[in-house]
Amino acid sequence: MGFHPDDSIVLVALHGDRSRFGGRLRLAIPEDAGEWPEAARQLTTCFVEGARARGRQPDGILVFLCQDPPPGTPPARTAERLRPLAQALRTACGALDVPVPEALCVSGGRWWSYVCPDTGCCPAEGTELGSGGTSVMAAAAAFAGIRVQGSLKQMAARFEPLPPPHDRIQETALDRACAVLLPRLLSGDGDGEGEGNGGGDGGPGGLVEETVAALAAVLDRFRAGPPPPSCTDDEADRHDDALLTPAQAARLVLGLQDRVARDRAAEWVEQPDAGAALRLWRALARRCTGAYSGHAAAPLTLAGWVCWACGDEPAARVAFVRALEADPEYTFARLLHQACNSGLDPEPLRRCLREERQRRETRERG
Repeated sequence: MGFHPDDSIVLVALHGDRSRFGGRLRLAIPEDAGEWPEAARQLTTCFVEGARARGRQPDGILVFLCQDPPPGTPPARTAERLRPLAQALRTACGALDVPVPEALCVSGGRWWSYVCPDTGCCPAEGTELGSGGTSVMAAAAAFAGIRVQGSLKQMAARFEPLPPPHDRIQETALDRACAVLLPRLLSGDGDGEGEGNGGGDGGPGGLVEETVAALAAVLDRFRAGPPPPSCTDDEADRHDDALLTPAQAARLVLGLQDRVARDRAAEWVEQPDAGAALRLWRALARRCTGAYSGHAAAPLTLAGWVCWACGDEPAARVAFVRALEADPEYTFARLLHQACNSGLDPEPLRRCLREERQRRETRERG
C-alpha cells in the first residue's frame, strides 16, 4: 500500500488459481463496535461492486485488521476484541459470493488468524511478524521503486503544530504579522484574493509578488540545506524548522492565504523544486498554531499536491485530509482530494500550471 496501515481495515482482492493480488481498499476501524456490521457491509459492497464494474471480479478477498493495543494491554486482547469485526467482514463477503480464505489481525508486532483453528501453526499468543526490509517482497518493491513509508499516524505527525513553548512564540509572531499586513490589505495594496473569491492580476508592487519572492528565497534556502540522509523523519523536520524564524514563517503563512500567491506556489511541483517545496510546506503547516490552525489548509494542500504529483498517493491523501480538517470548506483541497481518490492523472493540472508560468514569464519579458 506504500505505507503501514494502522487502525485500519484492509481488503485485498485475489484473482485466479494462483491467488494473485489485485485491488486494495482501506478504511479506518470504526471506534463504535455497534457500527461494525454496517461498516463491513458497505465496505465489502463498495469493494466488490467496484471490482466488478472494472471487469475484475475477485475470486477471493483477504481481510486484514491492523490496530496496535493501548499501552500496557496485551496485543492478543486487541485481536480478540476485533474478532466480531472480522466475522462481520467474512459474512458480508459471503453474501456477495466472494470467499475469504484468510482474515488476519496484526497488532503489537504479531499476527493472528481468524480462520485457521490449528493452534500448532496459529498459537493463541499470535505469531511474530518477520523483520521488515529483508524479504523477497521488500526487495521486489525496492526494485520497482516503491518506497514503503511509516504508518498513517507517523505521516500525519509531520504536519502537527509546534509543541510548547514554540507554539505560543509562533502564534505571537502571527499576531504581529497580521497587525502589519491587515492595514495594507484593507487599503487595497494586495493583488490577489482569498480562497474561493477569484484572483487578482498579481501586480509587481503588491503583497502577492512580495509573498512569491519571499517563498522563492526560502525555497532556495531549503534546496541548499537538505537534512542529512541518515536522519529520522523527526530529525529532518527539526532541521527544517530551524531554517525558518517565527517572523519569516508568519509572513509566508499569511501570504499563502491569498489564492493567487498559493497558485503561484503550486507551480513548484517539478524537480529540482519538488523535494524542497514539500519540506517547506510541511514546515509552514507546523507553524499554524493556536488561533491560526485553520491557516494550515493552504500549506497542507500544497504538500498534498506535491506528493500526488510525485506519485506518493498515500502521503497526498494524508495531507489533503489534514487540510480539510483545518478548513472543511477549502475548495482547493476538496478538489485535489477528490481527484486523487478517483485515480485521476495529475499531469493535466501540472501542465496547466506549467503553461501559465510560461505565459507569465513571456509577459514579463515583453
